[in-house]
Amino acid sequence: MKNYCIAALLILTATIGFAQEKTDKDFLNSKAGTEKWLIKNNIPALGIGYIEDGKIKEAKVYGVLEKGRPANDDAIFTIASLTKPITAMVVLKLVNEGKWNLDEPIDNYWLDPDIATDPRAKKLTTRFILSHRSGFPNWRSENADKKLSFIADPGTKYHYSGEGFEYLRKAVEKKFNKTLDQLATELIFKPLKMNDTKFFWGSGVDEARFAKPYDKEGNLYNDASITSTTASAAFGVLTTVTDYCRFLIYIMNGGGLKNDLYAQMVSDQTQIKAHQYYGLGWMVDEINNDHVITHGGVGKGTQTIVFLLPKSKKGLVIFTNSGNGGDAYIPVILKYLGKDGQEIIDVETK
Repeated sequence: MKNYCIAALLILTATIGFAQEKTDKDFLNSKAGTEKWLIKNNIPALGIGYIEDGKIKEAKVYGVLEKGRPANDDAIFTIASLTKPITAMVVLKLVNEGKWNLDEPIDNYWLDPDIATDPRAKKLTTRFILSHRSGFPNWRSENADKKLSFIADPGTKYHYSGEGFEYLRKAVEKKFNKTLDQLATELIFKPLKMNDTKFFWGSGVDEARFAKPYDKEGNLYNDASITSTTASAAFGVLTTVTDYCRFLIYIMNGGGLKNDLYAQMVSDQTQIKAHQYYGLGWMVDEINNDHVITHGGVGKGTQTIVFLLPKSKKGLVIFTNSGNGGDAYIPVILKYLGKDGQEIIDVETK
């Protein structure tokens, strides 16, 4: 499953989003109007979670799980790269407890055979991976020989990489002799009562509530890679709008991290462009009144994105089960975040 940077996705959908916002006045103003818009745009289901004053104000799902099956508000979505912030928080919790070091070489715990003889492997750290400076491509499958290799020295250049997160997973699992999903359940899911959040299908997902993925033409995907039975650090988590809102509120309130570590999480670890950078596991957009913690995900029949405004205690979750899901982003952002939303769009699309 391939993942893409959020900014590129929003650039792609900006013109479409604004046009649709102007021509579909009933979108988001009524349930009937919203669902009519979804049908017109080949988006079976749209989940929206809105956080206000640090609390869940709204958690709704419009549309259908699949044709003929209306979606309830507890619908389960696959969220693609929104998995990465969860993985990052698992690791940061371990750092917070003094059990893991952001700047210790990863090869103390894991060394991939493909790069075993490359001296750059000794420079690879957790900090570089969480800020997308691992030096790896997004996926090794992009290389002609399908083997892992460096495309830059670790720590020197931003390059979005799911491969880096998977590398980190293998190191953490080897040290602690626990799987990533076990660690996430212990450190995040159970404490936050994220009872509907799973890393993979083999862990008790309620399939009757699953929002099945569709392509841009409205065709149902039938691909085994969508229903993986093993945990990935980079993609594949299944969750609900409400559960991910709980996660965002936890982040908003410090995530149980020491002040210095939290500050590092949202600080400029690697600049992407003006007013936008990567921290540790999160992208950050700088707007006039706040810094916006954000991330998104793109996969087969999945487009998702979240925004968190810590100062104003607002947050927004947008889940879709469609290759066209990004078309809904801009009107939803503007409706729920208003002026701040427009500033976010300006940062993301310029």
